[in-house]
Amino acid sequence: MTGTLVAKGLAGGYAHRTLFESLDLTVAPGDVVGVVGANGAGKSTLLNLLSGRSAPQAGTITLSPADAFVGALPQEHERVPGETIAGYIARRTGCAEATREMDAAASALGETSPRTDGIDPADTYSTALERWLASGAADLDERLLLVFADLGLALGSTLTANSLMTALSGGQAARVGLAALLLSRFDIVLLDEPTNDLDLDGLERLEAFVRGLRGGVVLVSHDREFLARCVTRVLELDLAQGANRVFGGGYDSYLEERETARRHNRENYDEFALKKADLVGRARTQREWSSQGVRNAIKKAPDNDKIRRKASVESSEKQAQKVRQLESRIARLDEVDEPRKEWQLEFTIGSAPRSSAVVATLSNAEFRQGDFVLGPVTLQVNGGERIGITGPNGAGKSTLLRALLGRQKADAGSAHLGTSVLIGEIDQARALLAGARPLSVSFELLVPELSPAEVRTLLAKFGLKADHVNRPVDELSPGERTRAGLALLQARGVNLLVLDEPTNHLDLAAIEQLEQALASYEGTLLLVTHDRRMLENVHTDRHWNVDAGRVLEV
Repeated sequence: MTGTLVAKGLAGGYAHRTLFESLDLTVAPGDVVGVVGANGAGKSTLLNLLSGRSAPQAGTITLSPADAFVGALPQEHERVPGETIAGYIARRTGCAEATREMDAAASALGETSPRTDGIDPADTYSTALERWLASGAADLDERLLLVFADLGLALGSTLTANSLMTALSGGQAARVGLAALLLSRFDIVLLDEPTNDLDLDGLERLEAFVRGLRGGVVLVSHDREFLARCVTRVLELDLAQGANRVFGGGYDSYLEERETARRHNRENYDEFALKKADLVGRARTQREWSSQGVRNAIKKAPDNDKIRRKASVESSEKQAQKVRQLESRIARLDEVDEPRKEWQLEFTIGSAPRSSAVVATLSNAEFRQGDFVLGPVTLQVNGGERIGITGPNGAGKSTLLRALLGRQKADAGSAHLGTSVLIGEIDQARALLAGARPLSVSFELLVPELSPAEVRTLLAKFGLKADHVNRPVDELSPGERTRAGLALLQARGVNLLVLDEPTNHLDLAAIEQLEQALASYEGTLLLVTHDRRMLENVHTDRHWNVDAGRVLEV
C-alpha cells in the first residue's frame, strides 16, 4: 500500500519560538522531497511533526488512507544499552511496535467482558494483523540474513543477531542502520541525514533504494550529490526570511531557481528604494524652495506692494501643491521589504609555522585493532601535501589516522611523527569537545590564551550564542558540536589539518564555507570523506584508498 501525506498551514518550533509557519506540503507516491535550510531552521522539527512524534503549533497533517504506515528514521543511530542488532532492526523498521499492537489485540480477543468503547476486539485484531503483515514482521528474520550478507555484515561467530549495538564500530553501526532502512516497508518514509557515516557503496545502495520506492519520501540531507540524484522537489526552510517555499524539479534546478529568485528580490527592492529615495529627495527640495521663496519675498517686498505679495503667496501655494503631489506618489508606492541578510558561516583555518619537511612516516608498520590488522604499510606524508583518503567502512581509515598521528603504537615495523607538527582535527565522533561542562568552559580549556569574552565572541561567529555556550557540550546537537570544532580550528594555529568525515551534521552553506577555507589553507591536509562533491571541489595532491587493511595510492 502507498499513501499520501498532506500538511496544511503547518507551524512548528519549540517552547515559545516558531521556526516555520504557514507551511503547505503534499507528499504523494513517488515524490522524493528534499528539505534544506540552515542548521536550526526546523528540518528535524518538521520530520517529527510529519511522523506524529510531536504536535504542530498550528495547522493539520492528514494521511490518505488514514492507516498509511509512516516510518521515520532519525539522524543518529541510537545505541540503546542492552539492545541487540535484531532488536534495533525490529524497532527501526516498525516491526516491534506492530508486533506489540498485534499481541495486545490478540490478548483482547480472549476477554469475555464487552469493551466500554463499543469497539469490536475482532476488528481491532484484524487491523493490527494487517499492520503487522504490512510492516514485514512475518519474515523479517529471513530477510535480515539476506540483507546483512549483501551488505558484507555476514552474521557468524563474532557478529550475530544477538550482538549488542553498543559493541559495534561506527562503520558497522552505519551498515546496520542502512540495513534497517532497506528492510523497512513503510508507505511514507521520513529520513533525517541518512547519508551520515555511509561509504560510497552504502551511498549507492541508499540512492537505489530511495529511487526505487513506490511510496513518498521526505528527507533531510547535507550530501549534495545524493540530493541531486534522488529528489524530485525541494522544500526550503528560510529562517532568515521567515519563509518556506517548495521548488519543483531536482536539487540542481532548485539552486538555479533560488539564485534567480534572490537576485530578483534584491533588484526589486533596490528599484523600490531608489524610486522612493528620489521622490523623498524631490519633496524635500520643493519644501526648501517654498520656504526660501517666502522668506525672500518678505525680505525684498515693500510693505505696501500688494501685487508682489500676492504673487509670492501664489508661488508658495504651487510649491506646496507639488510637495503634496510627491508625498501622495510616495504613499502610493507598493512597499517592498528589504531581503534580510541570512547568517552565513565565514571562517579561516588558523595557520602555524611550517612543520618539519616530513610530517609522518610508516615503515612496514602493522596496527592491530581486535581481529582487524592494518598493514604492513609503508608511506610518507610530506609538509604541505594535501591527501584525500577514501575507502569502505571498516577498511582501516580511522586506524590509519591514529597511526599517522602517533596515537596508536605499531605492533610491527615503525611509525614516526615529525617535529613542530601542530595538529588541528575534526574527528568522526566529534569527541574533542565532549562532556558535561558548558561549551564555553570546555572551549576555554582548549584555548587558554583567549579570554572568556573572546571565546564567546568567536563562538557567536559560528552561530553558537548564549543559549548554546552555557549548555553542557553533550546536550548540543551534532551540527552544533561540529561548528564548535570548526571554531577551534580558527582559534588555534595548525600546520597539519585532519578532517574525518567533516561534512557530517553540517548544513549545506557551512559545507561550502569549509571548502572555501580549505582552498586558502596552506598546511598539510589529511581529508577523509565520502562526500563526492567535496572530493571534486577540494584540491588534493594525492589520493589514498584504504581497503581491507591495505593502503593503495590511486
